[in-house]
Amino acid sequence: MGKVFLLDCTLRDGGYINDWCFGKEAILGIVEGLSETGVDMVEIGFIKGTSYDPNRSVFPDVKSFRNVIRSKDPSMLYVGMLDMSAPVDLSAITPKGAEDIDGIRVIFKKNKTDEAYAYCKHIKEMGYDLYVNFVGTDQYTDDEFIAGLKRFTELSPEGMTIVDTFGVIKRKQFLHMVKLADQILPQEIKLCYHAHNNLQQAFGNAEAMVEMDLSRDLVIDACIFGMGRGAGNLNLELFAEFMNENYGTNYKIEPMLRLMDLYLSDFYKTRFWGYSLPLYLSATLNCHPNYAIYLAEKDSLPVALFHEILASISDEDKREFSKEKAESYYRRYMDHPIDDTTARNALSQELSGFTVLLLAPGISLSEQKEKIAALAEKPDTKVIAVNFAGGDFTPDLVFSSNMRRYARLQDKVGTKSIVTSNMRDVKSSKYVVDFASYASEDPRIRDNSGVMLLKLLSALGVKKVWVAGMDGYTSTQSHNYFDAELEYDFSSEYAERNRLISEEISKVRESMEVTWITPTHYTL
Repeated sequence: MGKVFLLDCTLRDGGYINDWCFGKEAILGIVEGLSETGVDMVEIGFIKGTSYDPNRSVFPDVKSFRNVIRSKDPSMLYVGMLDMSAPVDLSAITPKGAEDIDGIRVIFKKNKTDEAYAYCKHIKEMGYDLYVNFVGTDQYTDDEFIAGLKRFTELSPEGMTIVDTFGVIKRKQFLHMVKLADQILPQEIKLCYHAHNNLQQAFGNAEAMVEMDLSRDLVIDACIFGMGRGAGNLNLELFAEFMNENYGTNYKIEPMLRLMDLYLSDFYKTRFWGYSLPLYLSATLNCHPNYAIYLAEKDSLPVALFHEILASISDEDKREFSKEKAESYYRRYMDHPIDDTTARNALSQELSGFTVLLLAPGISLSEQKEKIAALAEKPDTKVIAVNFAGGDFTPDLVFSSNMRRYARLQDKVGTKSIVTSNMRDVKSSKYVVDFASYASEDPRIRDNSGVMLLKLLSALGVKKVWVAGMDGYTSTQSHNYFDAELEYDFSSEYAERNRLISEEISKVRESMEVTWITPTHYTL
C-alpha cells in the first residue's frame, strides 16, 4: 500500500462560507496550528484577484503566500489553488523560491481544459509541484476522463484529483473512477480525492479508496469541522482518527479541535454548514448546490415545490450557477399568472367602507395587545392577518403568499383566506389573486407578504389601513416574531431589507392612508 497524505483545505474550500474572511490572526493560527497535527499538506488559499488582504485567504500571486508561511514546517507541504474560472495572469506565478509554497493545484471545468493545460505547463516550468483537479469528474465519460488523464500525464504532475463538485458521487461510481485512474496513471503520480458531502458520501468514499490498498500514493482532501459550502466537506478530524485507528498513523486530533474552537466555531454559529434537505434535493438532481442555497434563503417553499423548481432547471444551467438564473427560475414558477378580476371584485365589495387592520406576526403584537384589541373590535374594522392565524386575535381573513407558512395554517383558516396564485396546492380559499401583480421587483423582497397585501389593498380601493406587528428586521435572529416558529434569520441583511420595504411602503402611501399603531424599524 502506498502512503496516504491528508491535505487540509479549510482556508481555501472552507472560505466559501465566509468569503475567505477568516482574519489575519486565524489564517496564521490555522497554518501554524496544522503543523502540530501531523497533517501532510495544507492548502492555504486561492491564487486569485489583484490585491492582497491579510484578513483573507486569497492571494493575488505566489509571493503573497510568504506573508502567511512565517516558518515552514519541513514535514508539511504548502500549496495554493488556481481556479481556471478566474485565473490570474501568468506573470503572477513566478519561479519558486525556498520561501514560497511548494505546489499549486489547478482546478478547471471540462470547457477550460486547453487553458488549464497552458497554466499547468507554466507552473511546472516555474518549479512548483503540480496537482491537476478535474472539476465535476462525474460529468466526464470514461473516454473523456481517460483522455484527460493521459494528456496531463505529459506534464508529470505530482497528483491528479477526482473532484466531486456537487457531492453526488456514490461509492460504485467513485470506485470505478478510481480504478480507471489507477490503470492509466504512472505509478509515481498520486491519485487524489476532493469530496463534498451533499449526499453524505465523503467519508465512505474516502474510506473505500484507502481500503482498496492501491500501491500508489493517495491524497485525501478534508477540512477541519467539515467546513465548506452547503453540506460541507470531509471532516479532517474524523478521517484522521480513522487513519490512526486502522492504519497506524499518528495524527494529533486535539490540535484540530483547538483550531475548531478558536477560529471556526463562531462562523458555524452564524453561517451553518452541514447536511440539509435543500442540498440533498440539489444533489439528487445533480444541480449546483448554490441553487438550493439561493432558494432556501427565500424561506417560502415547501419540499415538494422546492424539488419542482430545481427539477425545472435545464441540464446546462444546473452546472453553472448565477443568481440571475436562479431568480429567473424562481420567478417563472412563482408568477403563475391568472385572471383575478372576479376575486378582486368580490374582495373589494367585502372590504368596501371598512378600515383594514393588518396584523403581521411581529413581536409588537404581544407588547401592544390591548391597543390592537381596541381597534380590532370596532364595527367598521376588518382584520386581516398575514401568514399566521392571528394569535390572540380573531381575523376576518388571512392573507398569505408564502407556501411554507401557509402549509402550517391552512387547516386552521379554511375558506377565510386570501392567497396568491403561486400557491398551487391550497386546499380551499375564498380568494385567489395574481402573485405577479403585487410582487416587488427587487428579488430580495419580491414575495414579502406584508408589502404584497398593502399593494393589494391599495389596488382594491381601500382608503385606510392600520398596521400592527409589521415591525421590520433587526441585527439579531431572535425576537423578530411573536411566535418563535415563525422566526427566520435575516440578521445579515436586516438594514437593506428594511430600506427596500420602506421604499415600497412609501409608494403605497401615495394612494392609501397607512398608519402604524405599533413600533417599527421601517422608515415611515
